[in-house]
Amino acid sequence: MANVQPKIKHRPFCFSVKGHVKMLRLALTVTSMTLFIIAQAPEPYIVITGFEVTVILFFILLYILRLDRLMKWLFWPLLDIINSMVTTVFMLIVSVLALIPETTPLTVGGGIRSFTVLTRMVSIF
Repeated sequence: MANVQPKIKHRPFCFSVKGHVKMLRLALTVTSMTLFIIAQAPEPYIVITGFEVTVILFFILLYILRLDRLMKWLFWPLLDIINSMVTTVFMLIVSVLALIPETTPLTVGGGIRSFTVLTRMVSIF
């Protein structure tokens, strides 16, 4: 009788907790950027949130395509943590600057969404 070994099941990234957190972070950041664009907020707010959307999309695609397993010479969890820390600092600055002056309600909504992204990233640590 042949010795049958069970297959190792890999949970797809989209169904993992890490995947759900990244997609929630992406949705909140896109919402924040959309509110900043509609409110015609200052360009740095839009550029910083757009940059964060791009980086989050990069990491999601990286994990979906399993490139982290292919490129073992990079320590991806460390890059992910560094990205989260840099994003936390940038989003804190953007959310505080968007909430301080008297601005339109949409800019305040974008600042609140940025602050929500910030609290989600802090809860991950």
